[in-house]
Amino acid sequence: MLRLENVGLRYGEGPEILKDVSFAIRPGDFYFLTGPSGAGKSSLLKLLFLALRPTRGSLHIFGENIGSLRHDKLPPIRRRIGVVFQEFRLLDHLSTFDNVALPLRVAGKVESSYRRDVMDLLDWVGLADKARSYPPILSGGEKQRAAIARAVIAKPQLLLADEPTGNVDPVLAKRLLHLFLELNRLGTTMLIATHDRGLVRQADRPVLHLEEGMMSLQ
Repeated sequence: MLRLENVGLRYGEGPEILKDVSFAIRPGDFYFLTGPSGAGKSSLLKLLFLALRPTRGSLHIFGENIGSLRHDKLPPIRRRIGVVFQEFRLLDHLSTFDNVALPLRVAGKVESSYRRDVMDLLDWVGLADKARSYPPILSGGEKQRAAIARAVIAKPQLLLADEPTGNVDPVLAKRLLHLFLELNRLGTTMLIATHDRGLVRQADRPVLHLEEGMMSLQ
């Protein structure tokens, strides 16, 4: 599903953030991404979401060599990827319901075809009573859960998540982990960046460890 070979990444003329990163993830895999703050985890996820391009090396996603693709060929690939960013990126002028439903609306679906699915997912993440609320009045944890729901509502082929349980309590973190595991069971490939070692132990999945820009499998 994705393959990196000797990938390096730098911002402008600064030092390399990623150094000769090489790994492959097959369809249906579930990996955690760990490492200290500043190790390059968020940069790697942005690279995989095609928000950045490698400074050197090669990146293949869904069999496509990203480095050789024109910019107009990237959006269809992005639509196959669900992403949870630390900054949430909810749209303040849309309700929680409409934020979560956005990927389905972009895909051309009408509300009557997805209303039940969106409400069921909001109930699962504990936001059913916030469906008509807007992001500015949501807490950090509620925004996090809304961002997760938006990322998974369309059942993406690949899910990239940056600290998806960082703003929720342990009980809800466990529930969200079960959601990720169920999505994985149904075929979504997962790469989840986290500092939560308890979450990693509960899931019992392989770990990619990034430190000082270099990758190792643990």
